[in-house]
Amino acid sequence: MTQMHESESGAHASGDLGSQVLSSRVTELRKKRQMTLEQLAAASGVSRSMLSQIERGRANPTLAVTLRIAQAFGLNIGELVDQPWAASRIDVVRSDDASQLFRDDRECRIRTLSPLHLEKRMECYELWLAPHARLHSAAHFEGTRELLSITQGQARVASGSHRCELGQGDSAHYHADVEHTIENGGDTPLLAFLVVTYE
Repeated sequence: MTQMHESESGAHASGDLGSQVLSSRVTELRKKRQMTLEQLAAASGVSRSMLSQIERGRANPTLAVTLRIAQAFGLNIGELVDQPWAASRIDVVRSDDASQLFRDDRECRIRTLSPLHLEKRMECYELWLAPHARLHSAAHFEGTRELLSITQGQARVASGSHRCELGQGDSAHYHADVEHTIENGGDTPLLAFLVVTYE
């Protein structure tokens, strides 16, 4: 019995650094996906209270629990704890992966093209807007910029007080740390690629 207690104590002591890494990663990924603890709990099958303890660095989860959290984000364990040597050398985002859909309705579809664990300084999206639909965004963090490249259709872009019109093949780079809007000004769907960068 004494040996069991010593083993458990040692596991918790050696897991302190790992718990801190997992804590920050789970919190970072959940906020980037704009998920609540309840939503992550439903997606992973891990209780809200356990997730809360993990995010506060007060829990040392089992491998099975860590795996379920990673899978809820569409990652493997190596990617979740941000260890490149433990991750695949090729990151693939499948076109039919529903977990990569940031938004999907009749007016707008936004699909994440960049693997979630890479979304620290840059995010890549495929954007589809129905005719005359618009995507309005509040100001992001200071220093955020967006690069919009039109593949099909036409767009009106507003960034603060600045405006521009874009057609197929055109690109625009603008401030996203102010209110900004992408609007499909045409009668056909708009398809574009959006790259968000952070300073």
